[in-house]
Amino acid sequence: MILKIFAENPASRHIKKLTEAFNEGEVIILPTDTVYALAGDLYQPKVFEKMELIKGGRKAKKDFSIIVSNISMLSEYTKPLDNSIFRLIKRNTPGAFTFILEANSSVPKLFQSKKKTIGIRIPDNKLLTEIVDNLGHPLVTTSIHDDDIIVDYTTDPHLIHDKYAKKVAWVVDGGTGKNEGSTIVDCTGSEPVILRQGIGVLKD
Repeated sequence: MILKIFAENPASRHIKKLTEAFNEGEVIILPTDTVYALAGDLYQPKVFEKMELIKGGRKAKKDFSIIVSNISMLSEYTKPLDNSIFRLIKRNTPGAFTFILEANSSVPKLFQSKKKTIGIRIPDNKLLTEIVDNLGHPLVTTSIHDDDIIVDYTTDPHLIHDKYAKKVAWVVDGGTGKNEGSTIVDCTGSEPVILRQGIGVLKD
């Protein structure tokens, strides 16, 4: 099913509907501040299997990141942040960035893997952050890629619905998506390194 939502000012009834679906272990396709993405409740183990099948196999798990609503929630899933990294994240969030950070001991169990790092997003998207606040914990997410060898991402929610309607509970229509992902910043070394330049322009 497709659900039209104004991502900048989502109705409370829509937030409630989507939160309930996530609590039931459903996978939903949502708009972000970059591209459309698959999303599920981080604490629903079967969500990982569902998302892997949709993405095409277990190797897809390496592409999963989590969406949090603030830095305080972020710190629940990472090792203690260096002051410079904390300031970097604070200056650039909410925004179109994925920060790769050292995972703490809770993450491998949640991801059912030996994961030592974790990609974390605090997006500039009110719909996502309100859902996360309602859940009380993060969403796990992964981008929707297009099959076209030239176009990286499908931007039309109705085309996304045509392809995925039978595989997910909802496709949220938040308008035309972007065709460029987040900027990925690896913060696990001695200095932050941009692994992929996307929409986000890093403020040093």
